[in-house]
Amino acid sequence: MPATGIVLVLDQITDPHNVGAILRSAAAFAVEAIVTTARHSPEATGVLAKAASGALELVPIATVQNLARGLVALQERGFLTIGLDGSAPDDLAAIELRAPLALVLGAEGKGLRQLTGATCDRLARLDLPGAIKKPQRVERRSARALHRQSRD
Repeated sequence: MPATGIVLVLDQITDPHNVGAILRSAAAFAVEAIVTTARHSPEATGVLAKAASGALELVPIATVQNLARGLVALQERGFLTIGLDGSAPDDLAAIELRAPLALVLGAEGKGLRQLTGATCDRLARLDLPGAIKKPQRVERRSARALHRQSRD
């Protein structure tokens, strides 16, 4: 995996439809790779491939046994690791982002696991401009975070 650009890290996102949609956004925003765990993630076949609509062939998926150790390995290669968490003190828009960048997404409902969040360099929330402030679906959060990063 190149030590440049953007990587998405998925923390126990198990729904193949969500992962497929995340792959489509990743392909649209030129993400270098997606990192996920060997367990608690859907296989890259069937429903996921159909939901990805061709993006499975465009964005490499790297699997790791332990996500916290995987994040540390990315940090050692110079990646800034930002965990997206709805209760984080800072909005992603207020954080100075730089490449290489790893955006870490947690599962819907559960969010980031404690050790995953603690291993990230920073935690950030994605504020919405309108009246509805509650978290969005994970695939929409990934697209919003990638769009935010692409404006820098």
